[in-house]
Amino acid sequence: MSRAFVKENDLEHAGIDVPERPISAEKNYVTPSGLKELEVEIALLETERTKLSPNSDSINKQKKMQLERDLRYFINRLESAILVRPLDQDKDKVLFSALVDVENELGNILNFQIVGEDESNIKMNKIAYTSPLAKALIGNAVGDEVVWNKPSSDEILTIVKIQYKI
Repeated sequence: MSRAFVKENDLEHAGIDVPERPISAEKNYVTPSGLKELEVEIALLETERTKLSPNSDSINKQKKMQLERDLRYFINRLESAILVRPLDQDKDKVLFSALVDVENELGNILNFQIVGEDESNIKMNKIAYTSPLAKALIGNAVGDEVVWNKPSSDEILTIVKIQYKI
């Protein structure tokens, strides 16, 4: 039979398939603020989903599928979250949730907080505990030198301050 006589419009379903968001195989450590961020994101997505028009056009269907996919992702992340309380950490070592000040070879002070994968945000100097820099810092103390393996070159950093805050 000719495709001209097929009733279903192929374009009607084009672009509707929404792939799942990949979930990290690493443990899902979170800070208290990271846990709160997950809860807020879920609430926002649920609110957005309830506001969707019952109209069943393909754009609306795709938007609904994206929202449901994101909800599945964040609910999974919330359910798998392992809360790490900063004030329970060893104050003398860089561990998860630490605020770390380091000095580079040029004498510049850089600061980072080691956080979970979902809460990492380089613009806010929050780095995932799985990142190369965090891995280099974790377990070290004030005065220790670490090597930051950057794509361009290695950089030696000296830890000058470690803090833990709520």
